[in-house]
Amino acid sequence: MGLGDFADKAKDAVNSDKGEEVSDNAFDKGSDKLNDATGGKFEDQIDKGKDAADDHVGNE
Repeated sequence: MGLGDFADKAKDAVNSDKGEEVSDNAFDKGSDKLNDATGGKFEDQIDKGKDAADDHVGNE
């Protein structure tokens, strides 16, 4: 298995329903921690970043 095959398998895993669920949970937990760390001061910006990242990862 070459590097390209590994990359294809990883992409397929992330684009699955399970991959979408895992990435959504990770983005939610990460944004919650950032909001806690900043006292919610940058909540709008953090949520916009989370949404932008989520648009690029997961089900197509």
